[in-house]
Amino acid sequence: MKRIVFVATASLATLIALGQMGCSGTNTSPTAPSTTNNNSAKETVDTAAIERELKQIENDWPRVLKERDAAAVKRVEAEDVVMIYLDGTVGSQAQDAKDVETGALSADSWEVTDLKVTVLDNDAAFVSGRSIIKGGKAKTPDGKTMDISGQYRWVDTFARRNGQWKLVASVSTAIKQTEAAPAAAKASPAATKAPPPPSPKPKS
Repeated sequence: MKRIVFVATASLATLIALGQMGCSGTNTSPTAPSTTNNNSAKETVDTAAIERELKQIENDWPRVLKERDAAAVKRVEAEDVVMIYLDGTVGSQAQDAKDVETGALSADSWEVTDLKVTVLDNDAAFVSGRSIIKGGKAKTPDGKTMDISGQYRWVDTFARRNGQWKLVASVSTAIKQTEAAPAAAKASPAATKAPPPPSPKPKS
C-alpha cells in the first residue's frame, strides 16, 4: 500500500520510452501544399479510458487498506517503485505489501478525493489528489504507533508495462492546518494512495 510521504517534490527518471505509432501520409499532388508533418506521426490516445482506469486504481486504496489486500499492492506497484518516506528513506513494493498485510497501516476512515489525471501518452500518466485520514495509525519498525490522521496532497506516476498500469513513483505532502497537524505517511497500493494503488493510498 502506498506509504504517506512527506516530500513536496520528486523527480522521476524511470518512465519507459515508447516507440511512436502510426504512419504519416505523403501528399503526391504537385500543386497542393502539404500540411502533414511527416516527422511527427502521433499515436491515438484514449484519454478518457486511461482516466477511468487510473481513478479506479486510486479509489480502491481505502478498500485495499481495510481488507489488507497485499496482492493488490503487488499487482499495482512496480517492483522498482520510488517512494520517499517521512525520514527520507526510500520505500519499496515489498515493504508496502508487508505493511498492508500485517495491518501496520490502518485508519477509521480514509477518503480519496480531488482526483485529477494527466495523460502524457498511451503508456504514461500521473494522478494528483487529496487524502483525508481519520483515526489513522502507522506502526514503526521499533514497535511504536504514529498518528497519521490529517489531510495530504499527493502525486502518483504510472507507466503501462506489459499492458498493465504500474505505480512507478509517489510523493505527498501534509496539508497544513490552522492547528498543529500530526505528521503522517501516505499509503499506496500497497493504499496513495494505498496508494496509494490499490492509490487506499494512504495514499493513493
